[in-house]
Formats: sequence, C-alpha cells, structure tokens
Amino acid sequence: MTSFGRRLLRPVFLGPSAALVLLAGCSGGDATASVTVPSPSPEAAAYCRALDGELPDTVGGLERSDPEPASELTAGWGDGAIVLRCGVERPAKMDDDQSKGITASGVNWMLEQRENDGPRLTTTLRKTYVEVSLSEAYAHDTTPLAAFAPAVKKTIPNRF
Repeated sequence: MTSFGRRLLRPVFLGPSAALVLLAGCSGGDATASVTVPSPSPEAAAYCRALDGELPDTVGGLERSDPEPASELTAGWGDGAIVLRCGVERPAKMDDDQSKGITASGVNWMLEQRENDGPRLTTTLRKTYVEVSLSEAYAHDTTPLAAFAPAVKKTIPNRF
C-alpha cells in the first residue's frame, strides 16, 4: 500500500451538524452547467451506469439538474453547484503523499482545493474513480459526499 493509501485510513469524519451549515449556505451555480464527459473503460462505464441509477434526487436540498451534454457518466444538483463525473482518470495528485484525504460515510475521497472555486474530491480505493466538484459555497463544507456514499458503496466495488 502506498503512503497515500495509508494516509486515507486516518480520515476526518463529518458530523451531522455540518449538514446545517450546508443547508444554510447553499446557492445555485451556473444556470446552464456544462461538463466534459469522461471516457472510461467498458468495465468502469458499467459501474458508472449502475451508480447513475442509485444517485439521490436531492443533495443538501438541491434538486438533481444534470449538466450538458446528457450522460450516465455525469450528474448535477443545483444547476452546477454540485457536479459528479464517474469514470474519470486517476488524478496525478494521488501520487503526492502530501495529498489530503477524508472519509464521508465510509467512502474515502482525495481532496483538491481549487483556486477561485470550491473543492474537487475524487474517490480512492474503488474500481473506478468518481469525481465531485463543489461550488465555492462548499469551500469548507463537504457534507454532500455523505449523500453519495450509499450509491458509491452499492455500485462501485473496493479495489482491495
């Protein structure tokens, strides 16, 4: 196991009170969200199709509003406030043993802070990578990840 993998075993757990911050601080994103659709392997695409069928209709009070172009590999909530892409490439930052990781409801995520935008998180230790981009409203609040955990755990197996 790499040092990055060991690092993820020391997670930061998100408490239920963080959900109150999420609900108080929600704001919509772009009116017409647009994303790049990933091009995963056939095996990864099958996991992603299964994930798409299990994703929640609402996350943090935001209704599902999928980005363009329509794809089973992408999903969105709140007109771009939360965007999920499944089957993305393994982020290069996963090789950096200084990368930060968190666990939300039993799913490990690598955290990337983006300049002038909210955080981007990518699953780790799963057979395919799921990326969630959050708007600036979530700069210090990653509780939407807990809403995705049941679907990820059900449809995308662990690597080990």
